[in-house]
Amino acid sequence: MSKIANLDFSALKSNGDNYVEWALDAKIMLRSKDLGDTITKDNNSSDKDKYRAIYMIRHHLQENLKTQYMTMENPYDLWIALQRRYDHQKTVLLPKAQYDWKHIRFLDYKSVDEYNSVLFRIVSLLRLCGEKVTEEEMLNKTLSTFPQTNMLLQQQYRERNFATYTELIECLLLAEANNELLLKNSEMRTPGTAPLPDISKLAIKPKKESNLVQHNDHPGPNRGRSQGRGRGSFKAHGRGRGRGTTPGFSRGRG
Repeated sequence: MSKIANLDFSALKSNGDNYVEWALDAKIMLRSKDLGDTITKDNNSSDKDKYRAIYMIRHHLQENLKTQYMTMENPYDLWIALQRRYDHQKTVLLPKAQYDWKHIRFLDYKSVDEYNSVLFRIVSLLRLCGEKVTEEEMLNKTLSTFPQTNMLLQQQYRERNFATYTELIECLLLAEANNELLLKNSEMRTPGTAPLPDISKLAIKPKKESNLVQHNDHPGPNRGRSQGRGRGSFKAHGRGRGRGTTPGFSRGRG
């Protein structure tokens, strides 16, 4: 089967499992090019428009399906033939969509966006199959399936009386984003603790050694250890006397 290129939407499969979506896309495409009347009964479309329309329809059929209808030149006849062959897909899809709608729960999804995508897919299938789903039903389905731990939050959302399902989802998405931000901030450090100060800024510099304290192992002029009441390396007069080799005297109590 050769590859079909430059498609505006997915080609109709030979088993017809994507017929419902394909039929909707095909109608939109034809109407956007002012060719929607070509697939209606007793239309007065020109031959040019009819051939343009049937070319577009055939272009969006898989190759093995296209060959089965290669003799048809009227877009209305081709449209009705495909509808009779595959329209039963609605009766197949409807029970599945109804089952999914009945069992979908907000608490079963990890994110608001994931739940929203699944819900819209189910609602779209139901509406394609002729089932009506109202905004009130979508609101109630979401709020009634909140987790038990968020019952108070559910009640607060109900009291806001949202007019549309979209308004509720926007509010939930904003709350989810703020909650994720708070979690990220709390994970940066344990609540109630502050970062430790930089120890390099608190290092205590040692005091400079007093010039008055000298040691014997660094002798020099007028340097040495003095002793109080005995002999020492200085000749000093005070409360004690000492003898030394360094010339000169120092007087005082030291």
